[in-house]
Amino acid sequence: MNTNWIKVFVAAFFEVFWVIGLKHADDFWTWTGTVISIIISFYVMIMAGRKLPVGTVYAVFVGLGTAGTVLSEILFFGEPFKMEKALLILLLLAGVIGLKLVTKDNVQKGDES
Repeated sequence: MNTNWIKVFVAAFFEVFWVIGLKHADDFWTWTGTVISIIISFYVMIMAGRKLPVGTVYAVFVGLGTAGTVLSEILFFGEPFKMEKALLILLLLAGVIGLKLVTKDNVQKGDES
């Protein structure tokens, strides 16, 4: 896995924070953290999209962010666990992993940073 895919995972990690922030932010500091998370998330995703196929980057970003948000809601915010939801999230993650596996990293020599 190259650094560009790591950027996609970092962007998805910050996506979880800003999505949760949009629901739970209620004062200046939580809104500030939410906005900072949005900026970091999209900046890192855009940087990865410059070297990797944009459609795949976005699909992986959204899939991982969705799975992370659902898991966070269950673990930290008391959302009830439902087997159907867990199975659908696993199906989503299988699709995301499949996209990553079949996508060629068309990074030209000297472009890797």
